[in-house]
Amino acid sequence: MNIKKKLLWPVAFSACAAYGLDADFGADFRLRQEIMNNVPGLPGGGLLNRAEASKQKNQWRFRTRVWGDVKFGENLHIYSRLANAPRWNVNPHSRAYEFPDELFLDNLYLEGTGFWDGLVDFVIGRQDTFGAGGALYGLSRIFSDTTPGDGSRSFYSDMARVTIHATDESKIDGFVLYNSDRNKLRWGTGSSRNRALCGLGGADPEADEFGAGVVWSSSIGSPEAVPYQLFSVYKKKYACHYGDGKHPGKDIATFGARFLPQLTGELSLELEGMAQAGETTEDDFCKGWSAFAAVDYHPDVGNTVKPYAQLSCMYMSGDEDTAGEYGGNSAWDPLWNRAASPSEMMAYGSTYGMCWWSNLIYPKLSGGVKFGKRHSLNASTGPMFAAKYDGLGQTPGADGSRFMGLLSQVRYDFPLLTAPADATGLKRLEIFGHLLAEMINPGDYYATSRPAWFLRWEVMFKF
Repeated sequence: MNIKKKLLWPVAFSACAAYGLDADFGADFRLRQEIMNNVPGLPGGGLLNRAEASKQKNQWRFRTRVWGDVKFGENLHIYSRLANAPRWNVNPHSRAYEFPDELFLDNLYLEGTGFWDGLVDFVIGRQDTFGAGGALYGLSRIFSDTTPGDGSRSFYSDMARVTIHATDESKIDGFVLYNSDRNKLRWGTGSSRNRALCGLGGADPEADEFGAGVVWSSSIGSPEAVPYQLFSVYKKKYACHYGDGKHPGKDIATFGARFLPQLTGELSLELEGMAQAGETTEDDFCKGWSAFAAVDYHPDVGNTVKPYAQLSCMYMSGDEDTAGEYGGNSAWDPLWNRAASPSEMMAYGSTYGMCWWSNLIYPKLSGGVKFGKRHSLNASTGPMFAAKYDGLGQTPGADGSRFMGLLSQVRYDFPLLTAPADATGLKRLEIFGHLLAEMINPGDYYATSRPAWFLRWEVMFKF
């Protein structure tokens, strides 16, 4: 809403209007229930306690967020958001995250656009690296959740980034970030204090992370241009303690390239390759490789129904000595791609810790359809393999099994209330939700052969 056109808003917003500023505010409330059973867990314990096979988990999650946005002219604005996300852990019962839990600063940043005749944009402050628009810079194998220990309560990083528009088709993005493993900008109960955000749990408050990088985005050829990105990213993970002892810090550099050729009006490709090199604080050399390839088919069947199909394969390197005292240094470091994007359920059973995607070969067939506003149905299925037998899985054969299982997912998104395009204030209220189901039939890599499943329903109120 533009408060210049409103006369009866609170004094704070009226003061903004008096100085020629535009202010907007809003809120959302998310209600979801998640039930899962027989999740395979972390092989060999990993860096977290192994999830108990055959044990059901049932939790209700409640997230409330309020936000405000103040614009200073056409090029500058400040955005802030506060959040609270308690839970009700039905089974197993737990007092963690009980109401009122904690109120925390989820976003606070200054954004400027179009400076120096449109040459420079910048964002400084606490900001999301993953949201409705996707991952930062479109690099979903680099960025998603930078606070994985926080679950889906937040996706922020304390970051400064700048964009230089070199030409109409080319730009340079640079960023610097620092993620503290403890959220110091919070107010809450004693039980909510000192939660680990960056790492995999534990009492050490120094599992912080520093990062920096540069991304070049442009296109090759004309008029059938091929969009591409070249990027270099540095990450520093500080040494810390978990329950099984001290874990060394690591400095690692990642170099990568991503290409998005459009073959026809209905057929496109995505190709990405990345390599890593670095060392730990114990002078061990680190390396890793990752690759992703996908072919997308979007047939043109009209404006109201939009189907698609995708065949993809994701590869992340592993290390056959992971189970050893000095192993794991050839396994892919997911950087800040630590979320439930490949699978909500297997986030609890990823190889080296919660959402720590590594040592994986995952070919997948996906398909779906969008129909009407906010209606979409999507499904996927594919086998998961460990890229290397790492000593963590079961050993039925001489070299152990690398087959992790067949993972399938289906999701339906739907609206309950939609707002007009020009709505302002409370008239912007929208209610929408989704249903999600996943199943994995575990392979011989895991100790259990029982099929695991995950169910979630969610309703979001937003204005």
